[in-house]
Amino acid sequence: MPHLAWSDVRRCPVSQNAQRIPYGKMAARALVQYVVLRGDLRCEPLSWPLGALVAQACHAALAVTHAYYNHPDTGAYLAQGGSMRTVVLEAPDESALTALAATLQQNGIDHKVWTEQPEDIATCIALRPYPKEEVHSHLKKFKLLK
Repeated sequence: MPHLAWSDVRRCPVSQNAQRIPYGKMAARALVQYVVLRGDLRCEPLSWPLGALVAQACHAALAVTHAYYNHPDTGAYLAQGGSMRTVVLEAPDESALTALAATLQQNGIDHKVWTEQPEDIATCIALRPYPKEEVHSHLKKFKLLK
């Protein structure tokens, strides 16, 4: 996949097509990007700083957006500009994150597990943008990150 600058987003065919969807239909398909970050990373013994945690979520969100850039929902989501909706949830630990990844895989939900290197630590999962009703059932046990 070629590298695209953010300025290319408005010119890509997916985004242009997404903008042609009538307002009522776009509103009916409100898109959300879910990001699930491990909460235990900020606690002892790991004690990651806030900036490192935010970076993990950013890496995962960008990686999944890149991987599914040509999906119509991704184009429609990016076309929303400042109206994009992202929900950041907290997984209690690595086993919960791994279990979520397995569930998403089994159900055909497009996602990316971000693994920090060189430590090889799974830190975060980001889903490509989806209509909330298509994925919420897999995420409802996770609380908002605080």
